[in-house]
Amino acid sequence: MISFYEASLAELSVHRVGNKSQDEFYVLSEQPVNLQDNLLSNILQQYFLSPFEKNNEIYRFFHANSDLNLNEIYHFASEIFRDDSRFHEFSQEVAKHLFEVSGHPKIKAGELYVAYFENVQMEGQLYDAIGLFKSENRDTYLRVYPENAGFGLSYEQDAINIHKLDKGCLIFNTDQEEGYRVAVIDQTNRSSETAVYWKDEFLKLRIRNDNFNQTASVLGVYKNFVTEKLDEEFEISKADKIDLLNKSMKYFKEKESFDLEEFSNEVIGNAEGIESFKNYKKSYEEEFDTPIPDSFDISDAAVKKQARVYKSVLKLDKNFHIYIHGNKDLIEKGFDDDKSMNYYKVYFREEQ
Repeated sequence: MISFYEASLAELSVHRVGNKSQDEFYVLSEQPVNLQDNLLSNILQQYFLSPFEKNNEIYRFFHANSDLNLNEIYHFASEIFRDDSRFHEFSQEVAKHLFEVSGHPKIKAGELYVAYFENVQMEGQLYDAIGLFKSENRDTYLRVYPENAGFGLSYEQDAINIHKLDKGCLIFNTDQEEGYRVAVIDQTNRSSETAVYWKDEFLKLRIRNDNFNQTASVLGVYKNFVTEKLDEEFEISKADKIDLLNKSMKYFKEKESFDLEEFSNEVIGNAEGIESFKNYKKSYEEEFDTPIPDSFDISDAAVKKQARVYKSVLKLDKNFHIYIHGNKDLIEKGFDDDKSMNYYKVYFREEQ
């Protein structure tokens, strides 16, 4: 969890970065922003940091050649943390690097803010942090003011909405040898081909293998295993699939730690199914280069997040939805020869 109640904005530089493929360029400011206005500093801090309050996923920098210093943003951040007197100089280098990776024609031009914060809290500890933020979208605002015993109206176009941070990341000054701890936000282009450029091309991030991500990974892998893989090897009904998903969610909500053998026996309970799941997990780890340990402490925050996408709904044509939350044995499937249709029989004690 990230909070900023004790944080302060110590340095800020702003540059404009255009789209390279559109023959736009970058504009580098010669000096950092003067932060003497306390109200402005508080507004900027709210704009930059508040979107991270509900951010639980922590990443780290990496490079394909295993040399972290070849990761540009890691290198610039390390130099700033080592000698913050060169903050503005390196903020200019960050802007140049962002320009170099902004080659997709749909990437919007915008302002890049490079900030240095003191005393940002993450996971109960206070750290200095470097923030990189980009504003791409503009809004129009109305202004109401007293005029002639009444009120007048005016507007301001192309203004920035301080409640809508488009892109951002926070680099915490800890775990340098492992690639730092990095939190990231990308509210724009999440479903398009430009979605990868901020996190993958500009920052070059890899998910940090902590309890939150281990919990989320196992739940995600198991969900895909049940919904996509099981049909290839076993005959299994949709009701049985939902039951397997419900059992897994029950396990993670009730247990404090995950154990692969215990989970497999309690949730899957079938030797062939257990072997298939372990092989599926291993294939995921190899494909995404993300090892998942066989035991770890369960993250409640990750369980709550995954619970939103765990569906316990049995959809029958366009007429009925059956929500299965408990004992799967209270629902039976059959086939009516006269109607040539499938049916489900549901047992219950009372209506609510």
